[in-house]
Amino acid sequence: MNLFPLLQPDLVLGGSVLDLTLEILERNQIKGLVLDVDDTIVPIGIDVARPELIGWIEQIKKIGPLWLVTNNPGQVRIGAIAESLSVPYFHSAAKPSRRKLRQAVESMSIDPARVAMVGDRLFTDVLAGNRLGMFTILIEPIVDEESVIGFQAIRSVEFAIARALGISLTVKK
Repeated sequence: MNLFPLLQPDLVLGGSVLDLTLEILERNQIKGLVLDVDDTIVPIGIDVARPELIGWIEQIKKIGPLWLVTNNPGQVRIGAIAESLSVPYFHSAAKPSRRKLRQAVESMSIDPARVAMVGDRLFTDVLAGNRLGMFTILIEPIVDEESVIGFQAIRSVEFAIARALGISLTVKK
């Protein structure tokens, strides 16, 4: 029994954001995306989007509008990443607050249930998206070798708490 449905992702991808396909989005009737930044589309501390991400973004834009919404306060870094992807963004979002997510979704003029919140964290990305009534997708993080150990510890604790609360983190194909 799931005691905290707001922590339950609608989809657990089991791969990185690059494994999220148009087919998956179309099957779930998604018409827009909000993407977290750090460890979702680029490793934390990396200032540029990799070529494979740029190609993926161009394909995914076929589904509809995209936004970047991150808790990261680094406006220069996040702005540079957003500019390289030609997508609008909000930094310092304070997720699980819904305020900046709501602004991004409202700018799309799409029902929040048809906009996916894509991120690597349960207690920020999934919780914020679910609080707004979005379709939530939990992905595996993209991390660099230097930050992976600290990140895995945080993620392990987060997942242990979620499982204790009855959250299913089973990968769905």
